[in-house]
Amino acid sequence: MEAREIIARRAALFFDDGDLVNLGIGMPTLVANYLPKGVEIILQSENGFVGLGPSPEPGSEDKDIVNAGGQFTTILPGGACFDSSMSFALIRGGHVDATVLGALEVDQDGNLANWIVPGKIVPGMGGAMDLVTGTKKVIVTMEHCTKKGESKILKKCTLPLTAAGKVTHIVTEFCVLEKTPDGLVLKEVAPGVTVEEVLSKTDAKLIVPEKVVPMQGVS
Repeated sequence: MEAREIIARRAALFFDDGDLVNLGIGMPTLVANYLPKGVEIILQSENGFVGLGPSPEPGSEDKDIVNAGGQFTTILPGGACFDSSMSFALIRGGHVDATVLGALEVDQDGNLANWIVPGKIVPGMGGAMDLVTGTKKVIVTMEHCTKKGESKILKKCTLPLTAAGKVTHIVTEFCVLEKTPDGLVLKEVAPGVTVEEVLSKTDAKLIVPEKVVPMQGVS
């Protein structure tokens, strides 16, 4: 199983029945493909609709139905479209229960950096700052290390922050981490991954409980 699928499958298990959930651009959009049966949630797309469904079958794409990343998607029965002011009213008003976002860096204090690398041109900060501030549960989905093999989970972020202390969970292809008042706790490890391997690949200080369980949803 590829890293992105591992991460998306696990992130899809964080939600409760009735949650309104926002999926960010990139890897987070894959979560819509792995939602468990029996849990009824509503997915919100930042570009202006609720009722986000899975990716369409090849050949059945609709050019007018795209997610926040511009990728083809579907709208489930009962979904609704609206303008950006309504979309951000939902977010800023505290009505979104959870958001799934990518990241460049996260640190052990729950700080998030995901919008800019100094010196590089970006189209804009998007809605991430609004989402992590107005949402109850902030789930970061990302590969554990950079292409150079350097940890993206740090003692302290080096890039400009998107938000301070707002991350609640981190899901990588190696593990699941939970932010607590005491720090980052290692909750689960992926199949074939050891606690020692996670620690060796992580710059941040992790709290390791007596029992670290196998990662849910990917066995």
